Amino acid sequence: MAQGSDSNDTSYKSPSPGSRPSSSDDAKKVMRREKNRIAAQKSRMRQTQKADSLHLESENLEKENAALRKEVKQLTEEAKYLSSVLSSHEPLCTGLTAQTPDLLYPPHHSSYHHQHIAVPHYQH
Repeated sequence: MAQGSDSNDTSYKSPSPGSRPSSSDDAKKVMRREKNRIAAQKSRMRQTQKADSLHLESENLEKENAALRKEVKQLTEEAKYLSSVLSSHEPLCTGLTAQTPDLLYPPHHSSYHHQHIAVPHYQH
């Protein structure tokens, strides 16, 4: 940033109505400085608003991430539980012992396999 463009710089004072610039060049310089000051002020305001917006977005994404991690943990625990239920059920299921691996899990319309399971069936 250029020296003297600090937002807290109060050394520059706009000319009072009684003091007139000595030439049109001075008037142009004063107008240019005033426009530049206003533009810099607006730019700083936009930067602050953008930073605030990004901060809020970051907080929301962190909350969403935490919720998704919690859901992943719950689903992982459920998958472990269902795997253990399946492992303990397979030796009990008489319909599965004589079948080939292709036919290990019959279509859902067969009801002989489901009579041993006390866990609700989850569909995707």
